[in-house]
Amino acid sequence: MLQAALWGGVAGSAVLLGALTAVTIKIPKKWIAWIMAFGTGILIGAVAFELLIEAAQQSNLQIAAAGFLAGAAIFTIIDYVLSRTGGHERKRSRSKTVKGTGMAIFAGTVLDAIPESVLIGASLIEQSKVSWLLVIAIFVSNFPEGLSSSVGLIKEGYSKKKVLGMWTVVLLLSAAASFSGYTFLQEASVSYISIIGAFAGGGIMAMVSSTMLPEAHEDGGAVIGFISSAGLLTSLLLTHFS
Repeated sequence: MLQAALWGGVAGSAVLLGALTAVTIKIPKKWIAWIMAFGTGILIGAVAFELLIEAAQQSNLQIAAAGFLAGAAIFTIIDYVLSRTGGHERKRSRSKTVKGTGMAIFAGTVLDAIPESVLIGASLIEQSKVSWLLVIAIFVSNFPEGLSSSVGLIKEGYSKKKVLGMWTVVLLLSAAASFSGYTFLQEASVSYISIIGAFAGGGIMAMVSSTMLPEAHEDGGAVIGFISSAGLLTSLLLTHFS
């Protein structure tokens, strides 16, 4: 149980590390975009090589597809609602001064973090060891999220102390979500857990497509395609050697 919370916290800590970097070091936007693109590639690989394939093998293709599309649809709906109040800026460093934007960014980040962390906890049930691919993928993608969104929040007028406090809460929620995934899915069948994985995979895929890749390409240029491809290849290698 504690191991589940630990690994969820490790993955979630990248948001706080990104925020700490933002308040202490000025990093070029292009570098942030490159890290984001690499993390995007790894996340896409985690969805394809681990979540979707596993769901199709352990249940059936139709159910896995339905769960995946349901996850993508629900994330898209919630993301649309949050975006209307500024939540789409959670991965950007150009946050506009709109009332409520800061809390929308926070809510959007929690929306991203909790399903991912639940999967980390669930992976400990099925494999008796953590899914390194998921932990690395989530960590690498969370770092630029914390970095770029923290820059935007500071520009909006949030104090550095408040920004760091918000991401500390995200870290704690990630650890709690991973712990909950391990605890409450103990009696769930392998097939049921795999469907949850497909559902979360749909949400992750919708998230990287609507927020991470557009932002990365906008700030990083044409090389983003190559970097995200390298991330995808890294995901395949991690799957192969884990």
